[in-house]
Amino acid sequence: MDYRQLPKIELHLHLDCSLSYKVVQQLNPAISEEEYRESFIAPAKCTDLADYISRAVKGYELMQTREQLRLVTLDLFNQLKADHVIYAEIRFAPLLHIAGGLTPTEVVETVNAATTEGMEQTGIQAGLILCTLRHHTEEQSMTTVQLVQAFQHTNVVGFDIAGDEAGYPIDNHIRAFEYAKAHHISCTAHAGEARGAASVWETLRHFHPSRIGHGVRSAEDPALLEFLKQENIHLEVCPTSNIQVNVFDIIEHHPADRIYKAGVSMSINTDCRTISNVNLSGEYQVMERYFNWQKEQFLHCNLAAIDHCFIHEAIKETLREKIKAAYETI
Repeated sequence: MDYRQLPKIELHLHLDCSLSYKVVQQLNPAISEEEYRESFIAPAKCTDLADYISRAVKGYELMQTREQLRLVTLDLFNQLKADHVIYAEIRFAPLLHIAGGLTPTEVVETVNAATTEGMEQTGIQAGLILCTLRHHTEEQSMTTVQLVQAFQHTNVVGFDIAGDEAGYPIDNHIRAFEYAKAHHISCTAHAGEARGAASVWETLRHFHPSRIGHGVRSAEDPALLEFLKQENIHLEVCPTSNIQVNVFDIIEHHPADRIYKAGVSMSINTDCRTISNVNLSGEYQVMERYFNWQKEQFLHCNLAAIDHCFIHEAIKETLREKIKAAYETI
């Protein structure tokens, strides 16, 4: 089936890891298509998460001015439109974009304005999630979560922690997530990717997110799967990325289908459109080919994603109606 015709929700999508060759050419015409493939796109197998993340550097190096940030954001909206994504939550780490002299506030202002522009141009609804990173200091994490608070009532909808899960402990970030909880800021958190179920437990205990980025290694612990189900914690699953990062050796061993059958709330996402060289329609095709997923599973996951996205209920209801109507006509 051609999944491009179906409207889709995407909750786990990194802005700085999703630059098309077209926008890279705009930002730096000296970069050849061959260099783009070698430097911006990861091989089918990376050594580990740190190896995979190293490709992101090329992206955010080209995102250090207002116009660069604007062009990359609008480019992603065009990718989403071609993929028939009707709602996306786009995440980025503001502190990665200050090397050219912008302040963190100016970075968020710029991406926020470009997001509004992208929504107006494409008709796609979107929210922004600001990320702290595992290697950041406590002060940097607090700066990031306070940016989320400062930009409430704009397109900024939540807070996240990303980066090298295996290389850095959670200690520097507990205070920022406590701040988020105290100020009713919606949170997701990367966990259960480069480390196992213990990392998910630790993240849930200390950060209290309503969603987990990836979380796929929760499948290693039946008690954790039951907890996620009972507490209605949503997993943002990114199949192709997990294979590239070497969380699992081959796609046939990916636990997405087992997690779904365990009754855990989950959605299918791309993670990094450029680094993984994927779109959401392609990820759906992977799930169909290897796990025999049909429209029933995709409908269920899209509705679960809507339930857990960080926006107003009125917008959620509109999205539900669009998704249900489209699936009924297949």
